[in-house]
Amino acid sequence: MSETVLTVDNVSVKYRLTEQKVDNLKEYIIRFLKHQLNYKEFLALDGVSFTVEKGDRLAILGSNGAGKSTLLKVVAGVLKASEGEISHEGNIVPLLELGAGFDPQYSGAENIFLYGSMLGYSKDFIQSKFDEIVEFADLGQFINVPVKNYSSGMRARLGFSIATIVEPDILILDEVLSVGDAAFKKKSEKKIMDMFDKGTTVLFVSHNEDQVKKLCTKGIVLDHGKMIYSGSAEEALNKYLKK
Repeated sequence: MSETVLTVDNVSVKYRLTEQKVDNLKEYIIRFLKHQLNYKEFLALDGVSFTVEKGDRLAILGSNGAGKSTLLKVVAGVLKASEGEISHEGNIVPLLELGAGFDPQYSGAENIFLYGSMLGYSKDFIQSKFDEIVEFADLGQFINVPVKNYSSGMRARLGFSIATIVEPDILILDEVLSVGDAAFKKKSEKKIMDMFDKGTTVLFVSHNEDQVKKLCTKGIVLDHGKMIYSGSAEEALNKYLKK
């Protein structure tokens, strides 16, 4: 019997874009007090609704600007929906902008504790998994070097290693399987596949057709913030490619 673990109910995200260029806070306050601020409303998501069952691997497809990353951030709790509701069962681990929370002045080792705490891990838990994180990231002596000296690939590898140290109920992936060198891509994909085998539910954004075919069972297609298809991953991919 299927079990619903995620419900997205009529979710919209609205942004107000000013028509005038405002360069500083003083100018903004003056324009605000004089009622000289005019806005245009932009719908990044427009009434999106779907459910995800336990063990589903859902591809979220659409062209750039369709609302894919916005949807993932709302589900992850990074953004708040302007309208609608999201409910879920179990813990969510988002792999969105890997390493975005790193402090560049701190070493990789110090950032393991910093980034881990941002993901909700306790200090004792991080300490118990420290060696495992370092080994998987394969940074060697660079683990004690300030992150400001890391390449983007090194930061992503460390971020991925920290974020995937637990087994989440719901895993959110936003193009993260494309980071790092060939060896790390293979290693990270194997780790993700191991999670799949253990029944982890996945929301997956990728422009890689082969990855979608290989990893996903269901799919939705977004177009300018609206959901235009929900069903099998194969048919979702076909509709996306036709657009």
